Amino acid sequence: MVAGVDAGGHDRARALLRDAVLVDGHNDLPWALRKLNDGNLDAYDIGVRQTATHTDLPRLREGGVGAQFWSVYVPSTLPEGEAVRTVLQQIALVHEMVARCSDSLVLARCVDDVTAASERGLIASLIGAEGGHCIASSLRVLRMLHRLGVRYLTLTHNDNTPWADSATDEPQHGGLTDFGREVVHEMNRIGMLIDLSHVSPATMHAALDSSSAPVIFSHSCCRAVADHPRNVPDDVLLRLRDNGGVCMATFVPEFASRDVAAWTARMTAAMRAKGLNPRDHQERRRFEETAAADDPRPDAHVSDVADNIDHIREVAGVDHTGVGGDFDGCDVLPLGLEDVSRYPLLFTELMARGWSDDDLRKLAGGNLLRVLRQAEQVSAAAS
Repeated sequence: MVAGVDAGGHDRARALLRDAVLVDGHNDLPWALRKLNDGNLDAYDIGVRQTATHTDLPRLREGGVGAQFWSVYVPSTLPEGEAVRTVLQQIALVHEMVARCSDSLVLARCVDDVTAASERGLIASLIGAEGGHCIASSLRVLRMLHRLGVRYLTLTHNDNTPWADSATDEPQHGGLTDFGREVVHEMNRIGMLIDLSHVSPATMHAALDSSSAPVIFSHSCCRAVADHPRNVPDDVLLRLRDNGGVCMATFVPEFASRDVAAWTARMTAAMRAKGLNPRDHQERRRFEETAAADDPRPDAHVSDVADNIDHIREVAGVDHTGVGGDFDGCDVLPLGLEDVSRYPLLFTELMARGWSDDDLRKLAGGNLLRVLRQAEQVSAAAS
C-alpha cells in the first residue's frame, strides 16, 4: 500500500480488477529477458518475484492483469532479414514462456480464448509484434506471424519502414505507400489488429482511411496533454469514434507527463546542438545522465497517466479507452506505477475522479476485447 492512497478505494479497485478482465496492451518482458541472458528461462524464473524486471507472475497476479499482450519487439535498426529472424526468436520465447508457466499462463489467439482463460483463473497471453520492419515488406511473412499467434502489428517503430512513416523519423511517404495500404487490407483480412503507436499522424490518418476494422494504439498517450511526437493528436482521437478503435494509455513518463515531455524536448535540442544523435539510445542515456546535474529530470506520477485517460475519454469517448503500460520497455516509470503490481493504484485514482465501475471495466479490457472481436468478424466476413 502506498502512503496517501485511500485504503477503501484501493480495496474497491482490487475487487473490480478481480471481476473484470484487465488487458494490458503492451509489455516488453520478452525483450528484457533477451537482454538479460539471451532469453534463458532457467536463469530467470518469472514464476517467482524478481527485481531485474518490472514483470513476473506474482506481480501480474497482484496487479489484477487478466490478459497480457507480450510485445515481440525487434529494433528498427536491424536489416529486414535479420528482423524477421529475430521476431521469430521472440515469438518462440513467448511460446516457451507460456509452456513453462502453464499453471498461470495460456496462449490466446482470440476473444474466446481470453474468456476461457479467465474462467480457468489463468492469464491469457496474446502476442503483438512491434515494428513493421519485421515482416520484411512481405505479406507472406505477415500471414506467417499471424499463424504463429501474433494478433497485432505496430506499423513502425522509431524508424520509417519502406512503406510507412514513423512518428520519430523524417517523413518519406506522406503516411502509407500503396504497399502500406495493402498491409492494412491484409491485416483486416486475416484478423490482425492495426497498431498505430509509433507512427506519424499522416500514417494514422492513412490507416484509418484504409482500415475496415477498428485500430488500436497499444501504448500511446495524448499530444494535447504531453507534447511528444509519439502521442496521439486530438483529430486522430476524434476519428476513433467512427472507427471504433481504442487508445491504450501508456505509462512511459515522457509520453504521459507534460513536464517530462518538455524536459525530453530540451534534452533533444541540446544533443542536436552538440552534434549528437538523440535517437541513439545509449548516447542519449549518457547525455541525459550528465545533463541532469544542471537540469534534473522531473518525476511523473499516477495522476499524469490518469490525466491522459481522462483526455481520451473526453475527446474520443469512454468506449475508446484502454491501458498499455509498456512495462520493461522503459527505464523509468511514474511514481506509483513502478511495476505490473500497481494497476490497482491507477484504478483507485480514476475512481476518485468519479469513474463508474462500468466505465472502468470498459477501460480495463472490455473495449479492447470488443475491438478484437470486431476484427475477427471483419476477417470472417472477408473469407
